[in-house]
Amino acid sequence: MARLGDCGLIRAALIILLLPRSLEECGHISLSAPIVRLGDSITASCVINQNCSRPGLDSQILWKLGAELQPGGRQQRLPDGTQESTITLPHFNHTQAFLSCCLTWGNSLQILDQAELRAGYPPAVPHNLSCLMNLTTYSLTCQWEPGPETHLPTSFTLKSFQSCQTQKDSISDCVAEDGQSHCSILRKHLTLYQKMGIRVQAENALGTSVSPQLCLDPMDVVKLEPPMLWTVDPSHEAAPPQPGCLQLHWEPWKPSLHMSQKCELRHQPQLGDANWTLEGPLPAETLQYELCGLLPATAYTLQMRCVRWPLPGHWSNWSPNLKLRTTEQVPIVRLRAWSRQRTLDNRTMDVQLFWKPMPLEENSGQIQGYLVSWRPSGQARAVLPLCNTTALSCTFHLPSEAREVALVAYNPAGTSHPTPVVFLDSRGPPLTRLYTMAQDPHSLWVGWECPNPQPEGYVIEWDLSPPSPRDGNKTWRMEYNGSITGTLLRENIRPFQLYKISVTPLYEDTMGPAGHIYAYSQEMAPSRAPELHLKHIGKTWAQLEWVPEPPELGKSPLTHYTIFWTNTQNQSFSTILNASSRGFVLHDLEPGSLYHIHLMATSQAGATNSTGLTLMTLALEGSELPILLGLFALMFSVICCCGTACLCCKPSRKNSLWPSVPDPAHSSLGSWVPTTMEEETFQLPSLWDSGMPPITKITVLEEEEKKLGPWESNDSSEICLPTLVQTYVLQGDPKTASTQPQPQSGTSDQDGPPRQPAYFETQTMLCPAPPTGLLCLFPIISVS
Repeated sequence: MARLGDCGLIRAALIILLLPRSLEECGHISLSAPIVRLGDSITASCVINQNCSRPGLDSQILWKLGAELQPGGRQQRLPDGTQESTITLPHFNHTQAFLSCCLTWGNSLQILDQAELRAGYPPAVPHNLSCLMNLTTYSLTCQWEPGPETHLPTSFTLKSFQSCQTQKDSISDCVAEDGQSHCSILRKHLTLYQKMGIRVQAENALGTSVSPQLCLDPMDVVKLEPPMLWTVDPSHEAAPPQPGCLQLHWEPWKPSLHMSQKCELRHQPQLGDANWTLEGPLPAETLQYELCGLLPATAYTLQMRCVRWPLPGHWSNWSPNLKLRTTEQVPIVRLRAWSRQRTLDNRTMDVQLFWKPMPLEENSGQIQGYLVSWRPSGQARAVLPLCNTTALSCTFHLPSEAREVALVAYNPAGTSHPTPVVFLDSRGPPLTRLYTMAQDPHSLWVGWECPNPQPEGYVIEWDLSPPSPRDGNKTWRMEYNGSITGTLLRENIRPFQLYKISVTPLYEDTMGPAGHIYAYSQEMAPSRAPELHLKHIGKTWAQLEWVPEPPELGKSPLTHYTIFWTNTQNQSFSTILNASSRGFVLHDLEPGSLYHIHLMATSQAGATNSTGLTLMTLALEGSELPILLGLFALMFSVICCCGTACLCCKPSRKNSLWPSVPDPAHSSLGSWVPTTMEEETFQLPSLWDSGMPPITKITVLEEEEKKLGPWESNDSSEICLPTLVQTYVLQGDPKTASTQPQPQSGTSDQDGPPRQPAYFETQTMLCPAPPTGLLCLFPIISVS
């Protein structure tokens, strides 16, 4: 309870000390300077009233800068009873922090007074001062660059004077807003068409700086607003623009209508990362302009800006974008054509025409299509269209007397100059030899021997064989040098493809027959491998066969086969066979196991796998061993039965070796063995007992002597069996119920002949194993 009372007093004292008036009465901090240059030293002193000290003790005054205690304070007691502590911070590197004067009170520090310290730099001289005259608001707006950060509140004032030579006639100052580096002087404070002086003054707690004076006439720094660009409205009176030209006009900014000015136009095609192209100066009087030299059928972006001229001024900003598209230009091309003719009948021929466009100018108009026409002889004005297509070939029928057709390229702007195509007869000499070779997977070299006389040129054609509909027209090229004897084909050549190549010699007024040759750009691997078939299978082997695939054009001949087989344990095996093999036998397989097999056909160009074959070898028959054992048991049973029958049928064997058979369930094996065979009497169980089958013969076989196990007893009192095989035979009707060794009635062996069973059924039964491990078999003979 005493401790609780002390805590209450301490809390009450702290509350009293935290009151503002109490803080003023207890301590006060004095600073050498509240704001200093960053990195300079600061000296502070703290005076504590004697009322805040403990009686008879000097209280320890501590200093904290932010949350850290500052060492180095010097403390002394003044004559009036107050305590003073002085501290010097040699390098103040904080832009802003709080310095606290504290007193130890109990186990805690009590803040008596706190002062804010700031550090920074004096303002730099503002530079790049510039001004613009806005004709919309009629105000002069000036902007500048303030320089590096001072870390202190800095004010910028725009000062202006009516004269550049003196600063006496000052105009109203403009103070920029915090964080802004521009300010405006209203029209009422300006003197137009007269020089005035302007400067910027920067000021903070560490100093003041003034920019160099700018001397200007407000009308000399006028900045116009950009004009508005418009496209020319189409009208019947105005002619359409020429191909590659654009017509446009603009509307100047209304406040600048009375000013003389010049303008510039720039344009940029909308084609990737194209640069701007500058056009100007433009005549300001017409307000209309036709821009030419552009790409046909191309979209362009246009912008315009203006400036006061010839008086000084500033360029306006670029106007908003105007997007226009140039018109099409007539195709300026040369069409190289090539034709083949085939006679259908005496009056009609089939013509196949090929061509290629060769632009004559860099900015030739785009081609929209091609037109093939024929003018019949004697009909100057009649022109019959044959083909109108966008492809580079055409097939049509003509009368057999037709010798020429016209070919043109067209677009919306018009048609190109017609190209006449003259049909040549094949009356020239042919090529004497034509050969080809593959340079690489994407080129073919075709060569020939030059005929006599020498041709003026050649036409080389190549296409897939057989032609593919999706690949379009065949590729062809015309060589105008008749002395060459070969050329390299690179266009539309793909690897592993068969090409048909045709070469036609061209003469002055005729042509020779075309020579043909087939070639592969590169041979490829077999397209498929032979399919595996299972011919025979055994327990540890399997015989396979296959039918070789027929040879293919463009495919390399096979070099060898490889057979792979894998079992269920992911063990893989393989063997290599020559290419003439037609089958193979797999050996050393596991019986009753699953195997996956595939065949790989290999050539110099590569290899191809066949479809997989899964097979299972034959399993070893688990019943083979039991069958053999069963046969031996059956033979033994038959021998036993025959021996028993012989004993029963012979009169001399009328009396059995043992007169009675003991019951194994009520006797021990030791008591089974008689000392005198002819005198011992054995008790037999009831033959009518349903739990036991009728027994006519019991055979006890002695097993081989075996060693005792660790759990078997070695007691000498254990039953010992005889070393000989002993047989117990019961004669008579097995159905007679008797518990005595001999019958009590007169049906004894002495009274009459023994009864012979008419039918014997032999069964073999295992008896319970004796303790010594002997095995006994009970051949059971049922008499009927």
